[in-house]
Amino acid sequence: MTNTIKMKGGYIYIMTNKNRTTLYIGVTSDLKRRIAEHDEGVGSKFTSKYNLTDLVYFEEFDDISEAIAREKQLKNWKREWKTNLIKSLNPELKDLKMEFR
Repeated sequence: MTNTIKMKGGYIYIMTNKNRTTLYIGVTSDLKRRIAEHDEGVGSKFTSKYNLTDLVYFEEFDDISEAIAREKQLKNWKREWKTNLIKSLNPELKDLKMEFR
């Protein structure tokens, strides 16, 4: 008999402020909870300091390790590439939080 450990899924997400001037890339296993934490100003000093409360992009993964790898990849990207990625799925840079309420 083989024991298999099922990895929990995860998300990468990009938060920004009302003026869309600062980006934050994060990873979590529970996007709804994490968005609520950002709204409450807890969990990340950076997002709290720059008032990053709008979710403009996210990707879902079956395995949290894939999400972590993607987060590391995106953090090394130029801002222009990140902006193009966001606009490829969210051209108007709308706040997507309502999808998780």
